[in-house]
Amino acid sequence: MVPGRASPLWRARLGPKMPAWVILPIALPAFSIPGMWIVYAMALSNNHICPVHNWIYNQSCELDGSISCCTLDHIPLVSKCGTLPPESCFFSLICSLGSFMVVLVGLLRYAHVIEHYGSSLLNTLGLAAGWICAAGLIMVGNFQVDHAKVLHYIGAGVAFPTSMLFLFLQSILTYRMAKSRSHYWTGHLRSILAALAFVTLIFSGVFFVQQSFILQHLAALCEWMFIINVLVFYGTFTAEFGAISTDTFLVLLKARRTPKSYKVDSNSSSMSHVHSHLENLAMM
Repeated sequence: MVPGRASPLWRARLGPKMPAWVILPIALPAFSIPGMWIVYAMALSNNHICPVHNWIYNQSCELDGSISCCTLDHIPLVSKCGTLPPESCFFSLICSLGSFMVVLVGLLRYAHVIEHYGSSLLNTLGLAAGWICAAGLIMVGNFQVDHAKVLHYIGAGVAFPTSMLFLFLQSILTYRMAKSRSHYWTGHLRSILAALAFVTLIFSGVFFVQQSFILQHLAALCEWMFIINVLVFYGTFTAEFGAISTDTFLVLLKARRTPKSYKVDSNSSSMSHVHSHLENLAMM
């Protein structure tokens, strides 16, 4: 072995890849999207909501009337699907586990950006937005709209805008870190998903405050589309998470020391340059 050169075995031990983390971004939409539709199916089977293809609503329903009678209380909003038991239990479980995975994805994405791009204000804001979104999601899932309306709406008011901010920031970071054509295509995909999420979120908010049954129903459809877009966006981190290694976790421990280490490196390099210059002058 050549002196001063690390062996291949030693280099392999420096930063082994951890491909298992690829599963995390996929698991979030793969778990949450079917889970939300299961909650919808449970609420529909218990006659707690009306189907998404229904467009006929009534001001009120007779107690002995048709089961298919729908009012504003039966509009299939995502939160409405998880209001009453037993589907409310699964809704809380999905939101709680989903928020935990959002925290993990945000943290690993933060470390990955620092490792490959360096410290960035956008990256720090993205981490904060993701974690605040997770906190709001926990409130949405555990405070049902019919039983704790104020807390539920506070959670939704926190989770929806911060998730939108997370999508925008990560799209910008994707372009800034892009080094190949595939990276740019990933940026294009994330930008499209972020734009669709933004449009559906705006329409959902505008339609939700209207008195029209049709617009209320459109608000529910836009809300479903927004959530699906956000979850698919998280799934696009699979490519980056394939490069996660032990060094990525070390970045989290060394993040605060990085500026100091850079400063020490620059000073040491400048001092070595001065010494070499003085040696050349002495030889002359």
